[in-house]
Amino acid sequence: MLNQSVPDFELASTGGTSFQLSQHLGKPLVIYFYPKDSTPGCTTEGQHFRDLYPQFAAASATVLGVSRDSLKSHENFKAKLNLPFELLSDPEEVVCNLFGVMKMKNMYGKQVRGVERSTFVIGADGTLKQEWRGVKVDGHAQQVLDFIKSL
Repeated sequence: MLNQSVPDFELASTGGTSFQLSQHLGKPLVIYFYPKDSTPGCTTEGQHFRDLYPQFAAASATVLGVSRDSLKSHENFKAKLNLPFELLSDPEEVVCNLFGVMKMKNMYGKQVRGVERSTFVIGADGTLKQEWRGVKVDGHAQQVLDFIKSL
């Protein structure tokens, strides 16, 4: 999928709006997929993107978080962490499937289907420029920022 056009999509967003990819072309877009609001790893990841957000903004990049949680859950999570970017709700897994982030995972010895922590950078031209799958949280937001600065 690298260097290929990302199909247009639309999802409900925090802030009472909806996000449509085709309306956000012209600058780099960072979309990070995470398993669940208010869990330890997802909280840390959100905080890292939050703390680096001014540098993403200075590089003209838009940052978005996506999970299967409800908008109500997202609004609470966003408020609790004081996130300066929107979170998109994908309960039907439409965009999760588009990016292939739904995986079988082991949780407490059981196989469960969930979101594999992944990040994608879509260029100003709408093509996929970079992807990270099976992300480890520590240092990841900085890696993404370094890539954005290299564009």
